[in-house]
Amino acid sequence: MLFFAKNLIEMHFKLLVIGKTADSNMETLINDYTKRLGHYCNFSMHVGEPKVKKKNLDHEDLKQEEGKLILTNINRASYLILLDEKGLEFNSNGFSKYLQKRLNTGQKEIVFCIGGAFGFSNEVYERANAKIALSQMTLTHQMVRLLFVEQLYRGFTILKGEKYHH
Repeated sequence: MLFFAKNLIEMHFKLLVIGKTADSNMETLINDYTKRLGHYCNFSMHVGEPKVKKKNLDHEDLKQEEGKLILTNINRASYLILLDEKGLEFNSNGFSKYLQKRLNTGQKEIVFCIGGAFGFSNEVYERANAKIALSQMTLTHQMVRLLFVEQLYRGFTILKGEKYHH
């Protein structure tokens, strides 16, 4: 694989999520993979929480509020990839190749985003550069966080030719 270390120094990977992780065990695992990712890339996770109470809004209004929050946490030049059930699906090797293509662009920031329980607002879909699906199955948003950081870590180990994948 090509894996350009210079690009990793300049490129920032960000995971933007809506709402906090309620399960401390899940949080521990997410933190473990986040720490591991530090060996391969500049990575951060940002948790956004709408200021309005969810129970006071219907689903569409909630998506709008979450959409505003998402869009205010993304730079204009960032490459936005939504983790969405209608997105492209990859196996782990395919995802590592996708990462390599993104690395080769020389962009400064790639933002992966996990929306709220009811999905993304139209404005977020319009802003997105790409969509990726982790599975056709329905997963909890907290599980998606863990699965994604693990797959991102796995993708980098594949690119480096390390044993983690097999």
